[in-house]
Amino acid sequence: MEQYGDVDATDPASEQDLLDAERLLGTALPTGLRALLLESNGVMDGDGTDVIWGAEQIARTNQEFRTREDLRDLYMPFDALLFFGDNGGGDQFALPVSPVRPDVFVWDHENDSRTWVASSMEEYLRKALAQPGEDWYR
Repeated sequence: MEQYGDVDATDPASEQDLLDAERLLGTALPTGLRALLLESNGVMDGDGTDVIWGAEQIARTNQEFRTREDLRDLYMPFDALLFFGDNGGGDQFALPVSPVRPDVFVWDHENDSRTWVASSMEEYLRKALAQPGEDWYR
């Protein structure tokens, strides 16, 4: 994995970790995310922000967002997105899975907007790790 400043990358996810996550999600992980998790099962920036979650947290968070009644009453459906990381301030990053695209979007938890921030996981990582702070994408 390419290095960008002060980054904490964990040990790689196992193939079984990814299969377990995919089983819980009921779908395959997007190719770019899957490849990244096989290099590091999570990436944390120098400020301790989970730029990329581990496979288990990805599965658990997405399952929760798709099934919690209170979230369904507050927000547009999340089924078209696969969340994989956050900014430390409540906003979360996601890949579209319906239709499948390599683009990365940020979901703003305050206004339920979904805004494009990068054309790929690689570009997302470069941007997220190059600028400290939770608002690098604004």
